[in-house]
Amino acid sequence: MKIALVTDAWHPQVNGVVTTLTRTIAELEAMGHELRVISPDGHRTLPLPSYPEIRIALWPGKRVGAALREFAPDAVHIATEATLGRAARAWCRKTDQPFTTSYHTQFPEYLGSRAPVPLSLSYSVLRRFHAAAERTMVATQAMRERLEARGIKQLVLWERGVDTALFRPAGNKADTVARPLWTCVGRVAVEKNLEAFLQLDLPGSKQVIGAGPQLEQFRRDYPDVDFLGYRFGAELAAALAEGDCFVFPSLTDTFGLVMLEAMACGLPVAAFPVTGPVDVVEHGVTGFLDTDLRAAALAAIDLDPRACRAHALTRTWRRATEQFASHLATV
Repeated sequence: MKIALVTDAWHPQVNGVVTTLTRTIAELEAMGHELRVISPDGHRTLPLPSYPEIRIALWPGKRVGAALREFAPDAVHIATEATLGRAARAWCRKTDQPFTTSYHTQFPEYLGSRAPVPLSLSYSVLRRFHAAAERTMVATQAMRERLEARGIKQLVLWERGVDTALFRPAGNKADTVARPLWTCVGRVAVEKNLEAFLQLDLPGSKQVIGAGPQLEQFRRDYPDVDFLGYRFGAELAAALAEGDCFVFPSLTDTFGLVMLEAMACGLPVAAFPVTGPVDVVEHGVTGFLDTDLRAAALAAIDLDPRACRAHALTRTWRRATEQFASHLATV
């Protein structure tokens, strides 16, 4: 099958959306499908305010239409709702091409954390965007229920996987840091609620893997925390595996792929009982969920790392990709 995948989020961005799409494309090609990725590459772009690493394509309509006509896909999947996604949606509607969409990021909540934009307005825009799709794929049942309550229909589950060959437990952990080592991975930005982790009174030491607009401020404000900046591939896996417990303070993630990566490394997860963690973490087995994040962390540290690893081994990218392919709308 010829599949066109349209995304405003693409390399060199570092986030769960790009990781998910990259792994899904690799699995689809291994399954024998032909892929065409339409991304900001080759377009004039503008950096998104407060997200300079995210660049939005300017006036991409003609190029997107030409690329889709030339490829003549059997199925079109629109992964994001920005300018490329909107251009692809317009082309599909004009040519009567069925298409699917996915919902990766809670933009209404992200936007609301930066500007006084009512959630009702943001969700009305999203509702209109996804209404024309045959199906809209979401990562968790909690996210599905949340969007249904906002009036978004035709929702189906597309779960996530983890590379358990790359993310695996460390053989011998370093004895140069105070244990336990509490670890957090993610963009260092306001929407990730990182200060909820940084302010916790916990024994041992803390490390944060990732970068973002608040990195330098947090380095000044929390000098006892080890801010590693970005890590990729084997370096990321090794740094993550050095931890003893993974703390996930976000209140707005639709999934939280890093939680699966942490579990694959044998780290139990401490998180709030919100969308994402409630579907990823098995409470009392692979982590603890509590409105008191400190209580969750102190409970999670005593869980069996082997149970975390065993759970991660059941979440393969092949299984997730087969689920994705089954939802595509074909001509």
